[in-house]
Amino acid sequence: MKTMPISPQIREICSDEVAGVEFARAADGMAVARIADLVFAMLPSRDGGHLLASAWRVLRPLAALRRDDFYSYHGSIEDEAAFRARLIEQAEHCRELRALARRTVRIACNTPWGPSQEATLYAQGVVAHTTASHGGFLLSPERNAKVHRLLRSRDGFYEEDSAWAAVAVTFPDLFTSVERRSAEATLKDWEPDAWEAMSGTVLAPGDSHVKDRRAFEREHADDWVVISALRSDHYPGMTEVIATRGGRRDHDPGERRFLVPSTEYQVRRFDFVIDEARHVAYDGPSSFVTWAGRTRP
Repeated sequence: MKTMPISPQIREICSDEVAGVEFARAADGMAVARIADLVFAMLPSRDGGHLLASAWRVLRPLAALRRDDFYSYHGSIEDEAAFRARLIEQAEHCRELRALARRTVRIACNTPWGPSQEATLYAQGVVAHTTASHGGFLLSPERNAKVHRLLRSRDGFYEEDSAWAAVAVTFPDLFTSVERRSAEATLKDWEPDAWEAMSGTVLAPGDSHVKDRRAFEREHADDWVVISALRSDHYPGMTEVIATRGGRRDHDPGERRFLVPSTEYQVRRFDFVIDEARHVAYDGPSSFVTWAGRTRP
């Protein structure tokens, strides 16, 4: 989960004196809320679920808001209880952020992501840089030496997508509760070996994306696993797929094609596994341009 850098809108509302949450229901029945100058809504999505949306400096009463007022989207939200919990968490984050008193400064330096355009000083030796395309932390040598060896970067730079979590777990007093929870979840997902070594706990199935991926690959090492798929032009209602043993994509993985009912084929958490008892091995005309002229191995 990405939590840095803080957007200008969030920085604005977190600088207000009061960062409580006002909940209401709009005229069309959708759940809405306000935190200072930012308004949020739980919007219905096309798949029957809900999306978390926001808008900045919409001053009308919450009950008068409409779907068209919202233009920023922040992913799916399960239900109204999750909507309320998410915004209460955001308000908590704002209150703690004000107490940390981070400072925005200008520091002329180059980073792995380009020249720094803005820097946020968390503490001496802990600086978050924003560039035109990306960003992350730079730790001083003294600060970097405190990062666990399994997470420590040689140059002291930690990019904002996932590596930033190493900084947060090393210096938890410089981060909000929301950021600390996000950092822990990030490390469990993407650096499970380091997390287990640092915490002394073993992550269970479902606790780590990387560990679950490893388990999937072990379990299906000898199965045909889909690596590419598209709707068949030759067989309506079917999806033509290319599969390899274990889903490998090396130089000569031994590809095969299958036809899978389109109502059954869907993107899974990892990859789609072929059931040879039900899914038809296929060697006919292909909808894949790259398969033209090739024969089944």
